Amino acid sequence: MAQQPTSSALRALGLEFKSLQEEPVEGFRVKLVNDDNLFEWEVAIFGPPNTLYEGGYFKAHMKFPPDYPYSPPTVRFLTKVWHPNVYENGDLCISILHPPIDDPQSGELPCERWNPTQNVRQVLATGKTILLSVISLLNEPNTFSPANVDASVMYRRWKDSKGVDKEYENIIRVPSNGSPDGVRVAPGSSVFAQQVA
Repeated sequence: MAQQPTSSALRALGLEFKSLQEEPVEGFRVKLVNDDNLFEWEVAIFGPPNTLYEGGYFKAHMKFPPDYPYSPPTVRFLTKVWHPNVYENGDLCISILHPPIDDPQSGELPCERWNPTQNVRQVLATGKTILLSVISLLNEPNTFSPANVDASVMYRRWKDSKGVDKEYENIIRVPSNGSPDGVRVAPGSSVFAQQVA
């Protein structure tokens, strides 16, 4: 039996969604997957400037648990993304979305994991929010704990060669025939990958 959403989750998500509609975070747009469900968002991510992903457009799905903000949401890219911290199925692997449990095997500090004071937009003392963390990860992948080992090895070769080894760059910069689903994209932007079926 599915757990019912808490009133605090409904209130928190309602306020966060409204805030993001009124004052969007640069590089992101969010909308509800279904107007009757605050717990599933579609996210448009625009590749951050001065990164290999600059000019790209990526879609993701953000799903919130019924006890949000006590448990973290999940983020899954709908656009296929070649990145050290994105699993083949599109799931994003990032510390801020890991449950707030002590796991000595993970190599993560407890302060790097989710805590209930975090939300989608809020800038905390650590400078971490979900959306800002995604931008940071696109700019600087975590190759010490990769979800995609091949992408991690390729990225490290690219970085160690100071961009001379172009294999990683060539893979992620391949435009697709996709479309940005009605989202206005800056001139020169591309959809870099096909939708995941």
